[in-house]
Amino acid sequence: MTEALNLDLDQPVVVETAAQPWNGSRADGVVRKPLEREQAESGRATSIVEFQPGARFPPHTHALGEEILVLDGVFSDDTGDYPAGTYLRNPPGSRHAPHSDPGCTLFVKLEQFAPEDREKVVVDTHSAPFQPGIGGLRVLHLHSFGTEHTALVHWPAGEHFQAHRHWGGEEILVLSGEFIDENGRYPAGTWMRSPHHSQHNPWVEQETLIYVKTGHL
Repeated sequence: MTEALNLDLDQPVVVETAAQPWNGSRADGVVRKPLEREQAESGRATSIVEFQPGARFPPHTHALGEEILVLDGVFSDDTGDYPAGTYLRNPPGSRHAPHSDPGCTLFVKLEQFAPEDREKVVVDTHSAPFQPGIGGLRVLHLHSFGTEHTALVHWPAGEHFQAHRHWGGEEILVLSGEFIDENGRYPAGTWMRSPHHSQHNPWVEQETLIYVKTGHL
């Protein structure tokens, strides 16, 4: 298996993560499903990561930051315990020794911050209020820096959105339900990355929750 994966940011990518095999890591009890990756253990990476109960990862530093969404279980490090639904941003230069006593599953993005993006962010998405969006959408803003914007977006059943183009691209992780556009149907667990100036006309048939990042490509 080659080390580099899905690094051409001008190409669309769709990965149904539930169907992907787990790969090992340099820590016992920590496995990963790589979605995009520059090197096996360094550089830009986006992954689904699972800590088995009691697993610990060695202390390490993130030169260009780390972004985490806790999908299930409880993730822990030197700064505290973070249950399912927690959104974390550890800024460039931050260092920690992550672990999980009960086990957890994470969506993780590594080494992708702008060097000036120094804000530490912790959001409990289960208790933070969503705000009204366009149409029937509800939006929970998570972070913005420069042209990059990250949010959770709740779609009520039957919601249609107008056709639109993404300046700076778009990245989506379907957290629940099923996201649909003219190119296909994307069940929970699907990760999508669409390039700069890509366009689509999305809708849903059932209640759906997605993680969305725009303007970063």
